Amino acid sequence: MPKQSPEQKKTVSRVMHEYKHGELESGAGKKVENPRQAVAIALHEAGASKEETPQKNAENLRKTKAKERSGKTAKAEKEGG
Repeated sequence: MPKQSPEQKKTVSRVMHEYKHGELESGAGKKVENPRQAVAIALHEAGASKEETPQKNAENLRKTKAKERSGKTAKAEKEGG
């Protein structure tokens, strides 16, 4: 697997932070309790998943960065951002 870019590392770090603080939710809106699921979500959001095409990974990273800029992440909502 290729090295992660700094943007991808930052996104993975944020998602794992949300998981550790009990803020990470799955697509169905349920709290994520499985660490393996948290890692899968982090890699998906960062566009670093080896299970998806490079085009899909780039699209996922763009969507995540837009979400971070607009303050729609669980971490930003908890902090009042």
